[in-house]
Amino acid sequence: MTSILLVEDSAPDAMLIRQALTEAGIVADVEVVTDGELALARLRRGPAPDLMLLDLNLPRKDGRAVLSEMNCDDTMREIPVIVLTTSSAPHDVEFAYRHCANSYVRKPLGLDRLVDTARSIREFWLSTATLPGGQP
Repeated sequence: MTSILLVEDSAPDAMLIRQALTEAGIVADVEVVTDGELALARLRRGPAPDLMLLDLNLPRKDGRAVLSEMNCDDTMREIPVIVLTTSSAPHDVEFAYRHCANSYVRKPLGLDRLVDTARSIREFWLSTATLPGGQP
């Protein structure tokens, strides 16, 4: 089964994202952590998730700091990261890609559009791309 680490501090957003993943037909073990410190602790503890969905605006340690630390660690650098955030600031997009994010997606408004985004994730990341560890 695919494992997804969802790093999201908003409980309502996390609930909607999980619902969208389910409605998009993604069968996965989705683990939610609510800040960057917890995300890095989870990644260090292992095992690595197949895919990480990362918000940038997080308490304690934001998503930018998470990407920076992941980029400096050989094991964590291999984890596919989709930045899923409300920010459309060009400096955030550039920062994410410079620090090894695999894609940058602005959170869409509304469940229907979020389901469409989840379908795109399923079609590319979970059906087309070959992930570390042999996924799909």
